[in-house]
Amino acid sequence: MRRADIIKRAGRNLRQAKGRTILTSLAIAVGAFTLTAALAAGQGTRDYAAKLLQNNVDPQAIFVVKDKSLFEQGGQTGLREYDPDVSTTATGRPGATLKQMNQQDVEYLESRGDLAQIVPVYTLNPKWVTIEGNDKKYIGSIDYYDATILNETKSGTLPPIGQQIADSDIVLPEKYIETLGITPDGALGKRVKVLFAQQGAQVNQQELQAALMRGGVDEAAKLVKPAEKEFEFVVKAAAKTSTMSFGSTPRMLVSANAAKMINDYQTAGSDAAGKYTGVSAVAKPGKNPDEIKKQLEAKGYAAQTAKDAQALLFTIANTLQGIVVGFGLLTLFASVFGIINTQYISVLERTSQIGLMKALGMSRRSIAALFRYEAAWIGFLGGAIGALVAYTVGTLMNPQISKWLDIGDNAILKFEPLHMIGLIAALVIIAIVAGWFPARKAARLDPIEALRTE
Repeated sequence: MRRADIIKRAGRNLRQAKGRTILTSLAIAVGAFTLTAALAAGQGTRDYAAKLLQNNVDPQAIFVVKDKSLFEQGGQTGLREYDPDVSTTATGRPGATLKQMNQQDVEYLESRGDLAQIVPVYTLNPKWVTIEGNDKKYIGSIDYYDATILNETKSGTLPPIGQQIADSDIVLPEKYIETLGITPDGALGKRVKVLFAQQGAQVNQQELQAALMRGGVDEAAKLVKPAEKEFEFVVKAAAKTSTMSFGSTPRMLVSANAAKMINDYQTAGSDAAGKYTGVSAVAKPGKNPDEIKKQLEAKGYAAQTAKDAQALLFTIANTLQGIVVGFGLLTLFASVFGIINTQYISVLERTSQIGLMKALGMSRRSIAALFRYEAAWIGFLGGAIGALVAYTVGTLMNPQISKWLDIGDNAILKFEPLHMIGLIAALVIIAIVAGWFPARKAARLDPIEALRTE
């Protein structure tokens, strides 16, 4: 019997048991839907991340640290040999320590000749923040404006990649503006005052006793109380919340020069003076960031490039995609047993037909192929239905999802035809494998015994 005739006959057999065929196909369709959507979400997320980094991050950017554990697990824990450059407060993990960069490290990077825009990561801890027109004082985070990253704005304008904002400017995050109860446009031009307190050197027992002897408790209180200074800025822009921030804390942004001035004031006379978590820089035109990274690592530093940041985002997207794919595979695993059950019942119901086909000269091989093709049809129908529904729903939902995530016209669900075709082909193969045992049973039936079966 020709293969084409067997395939047609398999299709006709399934049409005779429409209800059972549809239900089994729908079980596969659920898994196909989940897998198609997961593949589309993974592809769309990776494409968006790549586009975001390409358009908003300087590809020559490089971030240098002294302690590679910052990139791995956020600092070492447990006992560690004393080092004046090691900080126990520079990480977010309790008990974690981090070896910091110092001024000598910054000078070394400046002397290399292949790096530009070398800016240490300043740790700025404001006591409170006020904005013009609002008498309340707020607690917020502040950081320096990274010129290697182009921030999206809700209002106002920011300089292109590679250029700093003015020393008198400040950029407010969208979240802060919402808290203040003003519009992004209404925030522009308002004056922002930020109060910082000096860390100062620690007061020892002898100094404290001397102060008490001189002027009593009031004099001692002055010695212990840190000096404070108010810095004033003007709102330059309202920064849009990044969709790739992954829950990071929103921060006000000031220029690198202003951040240095504040940092120097805060740390003057303390152990933190001249100590930095890391240093951001840009490889000069014609210089390869990856080559610079290797050279820095050979010198005992650790570094990450823009390409590394992209790889990290891809890893996160792939991990999330893998979790969803796992649920889809579980659904398909359950549907495999549905195919086996459907085909076994079909064999039992058509035992006499199988005996008649054998009596008329149909070979075992053709009979086994008939049932395998029936299973293949079920896999194809389930895969096609699931993929088509996922594509339709995803295409309709893409604009709304983009609106929810506030990513403009970018589609987070990107359906690739090759992925869908490959998935359907894989489901057909899985269905054929699932139908192998029932097909084998049908092929090995004794024709005389089969004809006796009612």
